[in-house]
Amino acid sequence: MSAHSYRLVFRGELGDRFAFLFEGMQMERVEGTTILTGDIVDQAHLSGLMAQIQDLGLELVSVEQAAGSDGS
Repeated sequence: MSAHSYRLVFRGELGDRFAFLFEGMQMERVEGTTILTGDIVDQAHLSGLMAQIQDLGLELVSVEQAAGSDGS
């Protein structure tokens, strides 16, 4: 199974102490948002990350598959 690279953006700047919740993802804070980037192996993995964001009470702004991430 091949992974696809994704970019998830949510409102609010999440502190480094929460990085463990998004293991394997790069976390960057930019002008009031937090951006997670990294490989997602399947729908369950993506759904789990989105659930973590929701459980923290954060507003998901966008979810994008990175350009050129077609799994080939």
